[in-house]
Amino acid sequence: MITSLSNLQKGLIAFIFIAIQFPLTAQTPVNKFTLDEVITMARENSPQAILSKHQFRAAYWENRTFKAEYLPSLTLNGTFPDFNRRLNRYRLLNGTDSLVEVNLNTTSLGLTLNQNIGLTGGRIFAQSNLERADYFGANSGTNYLSVPVVIGFTQPIFGFNRLKWQNRIEPLKYLEAKKTYIESMEGISAEAVRLFFDLILAQQNLKTAKLNFANTDTLFQIAKGRYNIGTIAENELLQMELSYLNSGSSVNEAEVDLQLKKFRIKSFLGLNDQYDVELSIPDDFPRIELKYPEVLQLAKSNNPKMVQLERRLTESDMNVAQAKAERGFKMNLDASYGLTQQAKTLPDVYIDPLDQQGLKIGVTVPILDWGLGRGKVKMAQSSREVVRTNIQQSLVDFEQDVFLKVMQFNMQDDQLLLAAKADAISQSRYHVTKERFLIGKIDVLDLNIAQSERDAAKDRYIAAMRNFWMFYFNMRKLTLYDLTNGKPIDVDFEMLIK
Repeated sequence: MITSLSNLQKGLIAFIFIAIQFPLTAQTPVNKFTLDEVITMARENSPQAILSKHQFRAAYWENRTFKAEYLPSLTLNGTFPDFNRRLNRYRLLNGTDSLVEVNLNTTSLGLTLNQNIGLTGGRIFAQSNLERADYFGANSGTNYLSVPVVIGFTQPIFGFNRLKWQNRIEPLKYLEAKKTYIESMEGISAEAVRLFFDLILAQQNLKTAKLNFANTDTLFQIAKGRYNIGTIAENELLQMELSYLNSGSSVNEAEVDLQLKKFRIKSFLGLNDQYDVELSIPDDFPRIELKYPEVLQLAKSNNPKMVQLERRLTESDMNVAQAKAERGFKMNLDASYGLTQQAKTLPDVYIDPLDQQGLKIGVTVPILDWGLGRGKVKMAQSSREVVRTNIQQSLVDFEQDVFLKVMQFNMQDDQLLLAAKADAISQSRYHVTKERFLIGKIDVLDLNIAQSERDAAKDRYIAAMRNFWMFYFNMRKLTLYDLTNGKPIDVDFEMLIK
């Protein structure tokens, strides 16, 4: 007695199949997207894209801050008021102390103009001040003190010139930030491609699972009729029944996997969960043949890693220069010249001002530091050699990585064409095998093999398409170059900071 599905069991499987589909798709607006549309949304709306924009903005304002150090700065300072009432001790000529009461309020206002000099690391300044002193008590009165103008400069000699090194490093950091942003956008595009084809594959698997479920139902009914007339054996009927059960289970698994892939890509793109997503398989791809020397030149010219290596080496040179400057003889020169006057009334304080000069030279000479300065220099020099060695190795690894990626990319179009041909052949083979099974020329085992090969060929075709587009955007990420249009990838950075 053969054990097979009852009508109740079959009805239950069909009900479960329909029930799973209905609540997940009904009454939900569907947005259909192409690969280009998904990539565009990822570059504009994904959390990773927003993070990359803010990282670039931080680098932009850091660069603006650096540039501001080379521009004149004007500051206003004042005190309103500075009141003091106390006893001050004074030493008289005869050696005794005398206490004098001070009851004074001072009000002052000043302007200072500063300008840093990047070439020397010094600073020039111009100041103007006005001070009013009000005395209370027995000697009450008012006195004004003015400094209409004073011009001066301060200059470290044999010291570390921070501005000079910043002028070399900060432009590299900003250029690196620009290239890193473009690189991150291409990385986001590659991730969008991966999620896109993950969902495409899940869609295809569900479509295939539904088709297989319908086919195995039909074939199972035919097999039961053949078994009843004795044209097939019991084990073949059981095999068809097992295939029918497995196909129903595959539909359920494919539906769950589809919803998971939809959730991931919607989360990545920042889409509203109220909308369903359906993707269209690309029907074309660019035919590009890359040459290693050209790609290597583009990568060395455009990749942010090259700028990063240059910046690291410059920073190590700066650390050595700073260590050398701080261990030896140092001198600071401060000089100023200006005008000043005092008077009892405000108008008189600017009449016939007197000149004033200032000159100060500060010297620091280390005599005994137990090798501290020398040790810092040696440490900085050793660190620089480590950086140079790492950079040399990084360049070798970078060139090898470019070579491998060029080889892999050049194989992708052939792999995709072969996978497409294999998919078409496997589809035709399955239809032929199915027709031969219907007329009783082959058994169910051959039919199952043809079905499995058809499904595997479709998966390999979608995987080959995904690999091609991922390699395509990874090559753009490596070179920051539009391979299709033959020009560097350009970004309107001014729009990013608005």
